[in-house]
Amino acid sequence: MLSRYSTPLHLTEEPEANPLDPKRLEETMERSRQYLLGIQKPDGHWVGELLVDSTLCSDYILYMHWAGKVNPQLQERCATHIRKRQQADGGWNIYYGGPSEINATVKAYFALKLAGDSPDCPWMKEARAAALRLGGIPRMNTYAKLYLALLGQFPWESLPAIPVELILLPRWFPFNIYEISSWTRAMIIPLAILNSLKPTRHLPEELQLHELYPLGTEKQNLLPQKEDRWFSWRNFFLGVDRFLKWIDRHNLRPFHDIAFERCLSWMYERMGEGSDGLAAVFPSMLNVIIAMQALGHDESNPLLAKAIRDFEGLFVDDPHDFRIQPCLSPVWDTAITLIALAESQIDDPDRLRPQLEKASRWLVEREVRIRGDWKVKNPHPVASGWAFEYRNDYYPDTDDTMMVLMALRFYPVDGDREGLKAIFQRALPWLLSFQCKDGGWAAFDKDVTRHWLNHIPFADHNAITDPTCSDLTGRMLELLGYIGFDPKAPPVRRAIEYLKATQEQDGSWYGRWGVNYIYGTWQVLRGLCAIKEPMNQDWILRARDWLESCQNEDGGWGESPASYDDPSLKGRGESTPSQTAWALMGIAACGDIQRPSIARGVAYLMRTQKEDGSWDEPQTTGTGFPKVFYLNYDMYRNNFPLLALATVANYQSGRHHLKTQFTVPLTQKFA
Repeated sequence: MLSRYSTPLHLTEEPEANPLDPKRLEETMERSRQYLLGIQKPDGHWVGELLVDSTLCSDYILYMHWAGKVNPQLQERCATHIRKRQQADGGWNIYYGGPSEINATVKAYFALKLAGDSPDCPWMKEARAAALRLGGIPRMNTYAKLYLALLGQFPWESLPAIPVELILLPRWFPFNIYEISSWTRAMIIPLAILNSLKPTRHLPEELQLHELYPLGTEKQNLLPQKEDRWFSWRNFFLGVDRFLKWIDRHNLRPFHDIAFERCLSWMYERMGEGSDGLAAVFPSMLNVIIAMQALGHDESNPLLAKAIRDFEGLFVDDPHDFRIQPCLSPVWDTAITLIALAESQIDDPDRLRPQLEKASRWLVEREVRIRGDWKVKNPHPVASGWAFEYRNDYYPDTDDTMMVLMALRFYPVDGDREGLKAIFQRALPWLLSFQCKDGGWAAFDKDVTRHWLNHIPFADHNAITDPTCSDLTGRMLELLGYIGFDPKAPPVRRAIEYLKATQEQDGSWYGRWGVNYIYGTWQVLRGLCAIKEPMNQDWILRARDWLESCQNEDGGWGESPASYDDPSLKGRGESTPSQTAWALMGIAACGDIQRPSIARGVAYLMRTQKEDGSWDEPQTTGTGFPKVFYLNYDMYRNNFPLLALATVANYQSGRHHLKTQFTVPLTQKFA
């Protein structure tokens, strides 16, 4: 049974053996090190699987039927994947242990029906009841409805307009494609092409979805309804949407052809060499394939052939459970694992030098030196960053770049300190140039934060903007602290003021890219400690006390994505290795390594470690789009626990961190 405490857990019985004993810590870390080294790729990198919900396999079945090219074996493997994930109430969820969700449930039902499952099968009856209980097709989001429209199951006229002319709006205009997040931009450009073409494939009657419309709704006006008040952003954008539909019906689009060609050029440029598909993520990659096939291209077209190869690179060919990943995470996984292994070798930093230098070399080779989409909002002249995936040159991100620089600071490749210095002198100013007006950092762009855009009708995926977030800002401070950046410098002081402004009343911070308040709070505390902010301040100790208040009876920490929907659930959930590691590092950053909460957290990690040095973690602890899409990073269950144990061991010995091989001269100025 899980419980939440409002005071540190120092009254429960201590484990028989001291978990903070250096010998026990070293034994646990050694098992973890050997496991991680055993899964290192020959060229030096690491990559774990990104496990997600059933919607990707559902989408792929829908796509095969739209394309008219159904691979029966692959379809059945996808259908088996979907059936395995049906919940007791008949629906499908979007994260481990979560409730059934309307988009996942309708897509799963439709995919299984297309794959040949009779609506009279018991599991299909249960699925249909769950879908109707959740509101049926009218309650789905825009992007899910668009896939239904491709198969004739939702009227195009009831979808929000996504006109190709969006690409022509000038940069000075309040709304243009560079005022929305990079991932939304990469999704809607091919969708705008589809919205223009409306390439509908008509299904036979027995495969249609009439039964998933609540009684009387199928023939109704399914457009979003205006609010009662005279003016609101929602009403404004709904009015714009109706106007766009009116000019489309009357063929009053003089710039349509120019815009259409511009969309094609934009899309083709970003899916060629240097990219593992448009934005290297599932939705954009699949949308591009559909758009190109709707234009009449086949695999004799080299670009479409490449797009299909890139997309199939997301497949996990497990004979027992075929899966599709949303993207690949090698840069992120390699950087975190390198840091964890390096920090765990503080007594003998040369012991793993060959393996870690190989990882460093692999990371160095993936530096992105072209000025991608980010240059529109950030005119910084020199490009130097890292993307999440193997190749995604148009979309490096600040989060990966921060983590990579923290990894590279340990082991200059072939001892080349001048080369390391050159990398930092390119990449650090690039990162600093992304600080937003409010003092925080966002992931892909600078100041893409216009909140009123959330009311655009096609913004119902909860990710239309690229907001600044506390977890990224804390990580930036962590990097700056490790390399000796001036704590009094304006970028640091602005960042700290941002963190003070975004702290929750209970002391926690929201986590945008990991689940959730445990993630945000850990990263902020670690960043503040690294930049040498006095950690005995009341506002900081409130965060530490909040983390301790969330510790479970078993000594671990856990939090469900449910906290994004209901903040009263923050910090609550089954204990997981990754979230326990985050909490431990956050508490340790506040200075008292002997706190009982730390001993109990370390004991949890020791107790749950498997004989091969790994940990199990089926829970979802990664965030894609809050409330919409979540991920289980398979590497998190292993690299973060090692980093946490190394942190405890190093803090306990008074050494804190492995020596950094690059530091910023205090006199150096960065633009």
